[in-house]
Amino acid sequence: MGLLLAALTLLLISGGLVASYFWVSYSVRARIFDSPAALPSNRVGLVLGTARYVRGGQRNLFFIYRMEAALALFNAGKIEYILVSGDNSTHSYNEPRAMKEALIARGVPAERIIMDFAGFRTLDSVVRAKQVFGQSSLTVISQRFHNERAILIGLHNGIDMVGFNARDVYIGQGVKTYLREIPARALVLVDLFLLGTDPRFLGEPILIPPQGEVEQTFGL
Repeated sequence: MGLLLAALTLLLISGGLVASYFWVSYSVRARIFDSPAALPSNRVGLVLGTARYVRGGQRNLFFIYRMEAALALFNAGKIEYILVSGDNSTHSYNEPRAMKEALIARGVPAERIIMDFAGFRTLDSVVRAKQVFGQSSLTVISQRFHNERAILIGLHNGIDMVGFNARDVYIGQGVKTYLREIPARALVLVDLFLLGTDPRFLGEPILIPPQGEVEQTFGL
């Protein structure tokens, strides 16, 4: 009897994870774009952070492809400013700084890049884009699976949001990231519809475009 209950519990959990995954994708399907030509224009593009390098010192393709996607939108005139949002929880780890450096190296003017150092989670990055950086309409830039979850968060928080899909990474090179997305989809539903989770930090409003370079650190 115990084994049967355990099996039923596992089946229910697995079913819930699968259902939440596909529900998120379905609910935002009309707001996802692969082509810059079809994408609506927005003043600001939000690039979601990830590490520049993976374990072993190899380049992170998720990072590279997001930088390439942001550059493509900027060059196409689909966005005017790029908000790079990521983790800067320690002095030695700075996703926004790495993204800004990579974009400048690709030809984006430094004054068109704004850094958000408190994007510890996707929820933080999206909600702060509105509550701190004042954006009620936004283009999010990441891989499709990530964009779908980010757009759900944005819509729930009153942001008119679309997503531009960066190139996907071959599953053999990104299997851990893809697997993490399965529970992340269930967690975002809990955050939005049950707990009402807020970002870890908010702070004073920051104007876009900035008056000089804007940098904030939190608890560093």
